Amino acid sequence: MPGTPFAEVIGDPIAHSKSPIIHRFWLQALGIEADYVATRVTADGLAAHFRLRRDDPDWRGSNVTLPHKQAVFDVVDDRAGLKTTLGALNCVFGDADGGLVGTNTDAGGFLEPLDDVPLEGKAVAVVGAGGAARAVLLALASRDVGSVTLLNRTPDKGRALLNQFGLQGDAVPLDTALPPVDLLVNASSLGMVGQPPLALDLTPLPAGAIVYDIVYAPLETPLLAAARARGLTTIDGLTMLIGQAALAFEIFFEAHAPRDRDAELRALLTAA
Repeated sequence: MPGTPFAEVIGDPIAHSKSPIIHRFWLQALGIEADYVATRVTADGLAAHFRLRRDDPDWRGSNVTLPHKQAVFDVVDDRAGLKTTLGALNCVFGDADGGLVGTNTDAGGFLEPLDDVPLEGKAVAVVGAGGAARAVLLALASRDVGSVTLLNRTPDKGRALLNQFGLQGDAVPLDTALPPVDLLVNASSLGMVGQPPLALDLTPLPAGAIVYDIVYAPLETPLLAAARARGLTTIDGLTMLIGQAALAFEIFFEAHAPRDRDAELRALLTAA
């Protein structure tokens, strides 16, 4: 007999995830009788987990986090060909035929706060060349940005990513001085709790530049603090986290997240 509809986030470890807070807040706000839980799934148990979920009539979908974002390609249908572009999935849901479909909401979540920003032809700098950077670069390519400077410890990896996404520009070592770009994105873990800080001199940035840090622990990273001290526009990591979650929420529960209550949600997340 059917029980309560639910979605989940899976990973190992998973107790730190803020996704249940976000989705439960929206479910309650909309009066939807459903739940969203965190489920620890080991690497060895990934395939078996999704076999069970596929046959569960109450399951609406799963967000996927480390260490499963690549391994999940082996157990779902990659209809959008994300394995050769992003190389990662963060969302799995069932289709009407009983199959499992994988997608990724990170690029859309990244772009959401930039919807009204004219990025076409603009110069951009991106720090990092990992999974998050791939989502950022895919998103930037969709907006036809101009030259992209990618800062990374291994510039060759960065150049390969620029070529893959058809972006003009170059990859340079992490300690290279910033060019005068219109948008600076930290898509690395630098500045995160337990990681080294991201030490960049923001002096070359013009007054109208935007500094976007996808790190959300801490919310006020040294990079954002330095940008605010210069009077630059800033976007913090909770913005992308909430944006990508809203896209998943719509997939799972077929309802739009109540984004008019973002301020209340952000206060809840920062207090957790």
